[in-house]
Amino acid sequence: MLPPGQRAVDGFPRFGTHLHHPPPPVPADPAIVIGGAMIEAVTVAVSDLAKLPCEEMPADFHCVAGWSATNLLWEGVAFAVLYRLRVEPLLASDVSVSHVVFEGLDGHRSVVLLEDALAADVLIADRLDGEPLNSDHGAPVRLVSPSQYGFVSTKHLCRIELHTTRPRDPDRWSPIVSHRRARVWQEERHRYVPGRVVRPVYRALIAPIRALSARGSRTKPR
Repeated sequence: MLPPGQRAVDGFPRFGTHLHHPPPPVPADPAIVIGGAMIEAVTVAVSDLAKLPCEEMPADFHCVAGWSATNLLWEGVAFAVLYRLRVEPLLASDVSVSHVVFEGLDGHRSVVLLEDALAADVLIADRLDGEPLNSDHGAPVRLVSPSQYGFVSTKHLCRIELHTTRPRDPDRWSPIVSHRRARVWQEERHRYVPGRVVRPVYRALIAPIRALSARGSRTKPR
């Protein structure tokens, strides 16, 4: 069963920031910098994530445009585990984190309520369907939050920021304004307009965006 307004598609299209460009190159020693409302920032090497408890998670991926890639198998570290082990020890006793910003090497940023980020199905994933993530789908690691639309699941994750109030929305000047929580089962596609109204607009964009994305995938990284 799919969430309201979603349609299953063949394969797993490459969608994301700057689709007509190639994915960003993977650094030689990839790492995630965690900072913001902390006593001090910490850098977690991607190789060190393998030392944390790993889990497999079967989950579909739902794009806000209306398509769903189904029967995917993600592997990685639960964000809640990373938060408990590497973030909480560096929070001052009087600090109350409310939001988390996830940033990728491609410049994409997603703003997530802490309670949503700590959900049991949110992973920092490094494998998909038994294989290491490829560049099209977020190598070396990406956020995966299957209960939210795909734009929340930041690819090529390189930075995590903790905030005590809601930070500025990265897409506030966009004509297509994302919903503040983007929960798929509530069809929260848009902050102000009902899902049934914006669905046709989003779906009309799927084919041209998919074609543009395919062209970007064929381009050699710069």
